[in-house]
Amino acid sequence: MKVDIWSDIRCPFCYVGKKKFEKALEKFSHGENIDVVWHSFQLDPNLKTQPERDPFDFFSEAKGIPVAQAKLMHDHARNAGKEAGIEFNFENQKVANSFKGHLLIQLAKSKNIANEMEEALFKAQFIDAKNIDDEATLIEIGKSVGLNEEEIRNALTSADFGYKVSEDSQIARQLGINSVPFFVFNDKYGVSGAQQPELFLEVLEKSYSEFAQGDKGLQILNSGESCDVDGNCE
Repeated sequence: MKVDIWSDIRCPFCYVGKKKFEKALEKFSHGENIDVVWHSFQLDPNLKTQPERDPFDFFSEAKGIPVAQAKLMHDHARNAGKEAGIEFNFENQKVANSFKGHLLIQLAKSKNIANEMEEALFKAQFIDAKNIDDEATLIEIGKSVGLNEEEIRNALTSADFGYKVSEDSQIARQLGINSVPFFVFNDKYGVSGAQQPELFLEVLEKSYSEFAQGDKGLQILNSGESCDVDGNCE
């Protein structure tokens, strides 16, 4: 059975959602039959990479809010991360466009290692405070999951992979997805946000029991913490 996940590697709740979904998958008795398909979704395609910029100042300016409020909003995500086993390093994270990272994800999908690439890029962005728009950094990240340098360099200039990034976003719009993470189970049930593992497990069990029927039609079961295209993470 297929589970489609729309995500941006600049979205902290996407990282939280990944961890919580994985906890549910560990408890699911048919986990070996679940095919997880990652999809690209850029929250801010026009973001200018500014690796030297203070992340809180940038967020404050982008949202038109005081720096103190920006830090409080990050504290909310930090607490959600701790619950999921993530120690966010927001103070040192780099302000960087995620498009090139998504090109690597598309390459990784073609090699059946998209999940490993997602994890490596999330770690680079939120824990190791690396610039995910830097070619040398992306080569290092790609090699860490088993890709070779030549195919990584080719991917970073690939029009085909660029098209796939855009295609993922177009499909998301057609489905009415405007915030991530967003999970679609068996082309039928949609779950928005970084939900608790218990909810993910419940939907896994329900959708898998209906898998043989091939039901279609998207239903939003719940709405949880996520980041939307306007930069709101809540």
